Amino acid sequence: MGEEKKNPFKAIGSGIANFFKAIGRYFADFGKAVVKGDAGVKCSLLFMGAGYTFKGQWLKGIVVTLIEIAFIIMCIFYAAPNLAKFGTLGTVQREAVFDPVTMQQTVNDYDNSFLILLNSIIALFIIVCFILFYIYNIKACYELQKQKEFGQHVETNKENVKSIVGGKFHITLLSLPTLGIILMNVIPIFVLIAIAFTNYDQNHMPPNMLLDWVGFSNFKKLFTEGMGNYFGYAFKKILGWTLTWAILATLTTFIGGILLAMLINKRTTKLPKMWRSLFIVAIAVPQFVTLLLVRNFFGDQGIVNTICSDIGLTGWLKSIGLVSAHLNYIPFLTNPHWAKFMIVIINIWVGIPYQMLIATGVLMNIPTDQLEAARIDGASKWKIFWKITMPYILFIQGPALITDFVKNINNFNVIYLLTQDVYITPDQALANANAKEVDLLVTWLFRLTNEYYNYKMASVIGIIVFIICAVFTIISFSKLIAGDREEEYQ
Repeated sequence: MGEEKKNPFKAIGSGIANFFKAIGRYFADFGKAVVKGDAGVKCSLLFMGAGYTFKGQWLKGIVVTLIEIAFIIMCIFYAAPNLAKFGTLGTVQREAVFDPVTMQQTVNDYDNSFLILLNSIIALFIIVCFILFYIYNIKACYELQKQKEFGQHVETNKENVKSIVGGKFHITLLSLPTLGIILMNVIPIFVLIAIAFTNYDQNHMPPNMLLDWVGFSNFKKLFTEGMGNYFGYAFKKILGWTLTWAILATLTTFIGGILLAMLINKRTTKLPKMWRSLFIVAIAVPQFVTLLLVRNFFGDQGIVNTICSDIGLTGWLKSIGLVSAHLNYIPFLTNPHWAKFMIVIINIWVGIPYQMLIATGVLMNIPTDQLEAARIDGASKWKIFWKITMPYILFIQGPALITDFVKNINNFNVIYLLTQDVYITPDQALANANAKEVDLLVTWLFRLTNEYYNYKMASVIGIIVFIICAVFTIISFSKLIAGDREEEYQ
């Protein structure tokens, strides 16, 4: 156990192994139910409600049978027609032909590749869910058989109904949210993954054009560089900036929030409530409004550049080489290096108030006996902060810190609102990949879909972002919050 905590990769491997073992046990129990089941269980292999009906639970048997009938109808009229075209994503292209009789354009009976893809994924998802439900049903019928054999009580129809609004009411309540998650999150993820293996772009837009499967060519394009392929070059640069940004944005606001909270809560600080209220007011202003205003302030002809020019700061920066000699302004948001620096600085100003409030709550709950004992032992303020305060904050805010890092990887607002229509990349290779130096993977993805309709490459990037966030989250949680450390802070 201790070794797994030290090695997160081993813990992940162990978790995967346990997952496959659980799947093996699941199917092994199904086989056991089929072999040892009575006539009711074996009839359930064909008529799913038979096992319940034989045990007197005819109401549940009717419901399960209706589900089976609905599934068969779905397979015949929905799944089969779409899955039959899933391998090719359609073969009949849309054509408009002029009909001299009606003097109108008539459209042929064409194939919509995207609808075929979407409906096929939904159908496959329903089939997989039904298979799992089918196996569960056989095992449940076998459990009823064992209950009768051992003389245990078997629920009646009335008790089944009562359990839906009684002991199992939580399942009833969670059914709708679960369905919503499946429709809004799970299905789109599978569609995203599928699109990454097609040629869905501006030149292949359903319903006018057909899509084709292209295998791993889109992934190859993202990870390699070659003549006419700029995506590999752009991906390396944007991935490096994305990770750098996420680290800087997370650490600067986290540490800044802690220091600000400690400063405001210090006994010698005058009017702490006023200072805290001012930062809370900053939170109340919508972030997109703040960012758009700041973008105008730091524009090439903005008020900040006017002030810097008047006080001689622009000239001084020219003299030390931080601003090009031919410019009469500081390119806060138009030069790649200045823009990245300003994005981090502006994010500190936007993000610190949130962290200050969280840190204030954490600091107020640090065990005072540990602090007093450290002072009595002669520990300096720095040592108390580093050995007691900081470990406690990290223990409490560990999950939130991980969440902030993942959120910053996908921090669309700060990057997009500060640089859109302002920053123009001087790197032609990046421009050919529809990217900019200041882009994160998520803003690059948005640009590819919203401006250039390159859905195939956007889907590949979306998969990469998901993998990065998932791996980091798993490793960080296993390292940061592993171990029963609650007793240290009691």
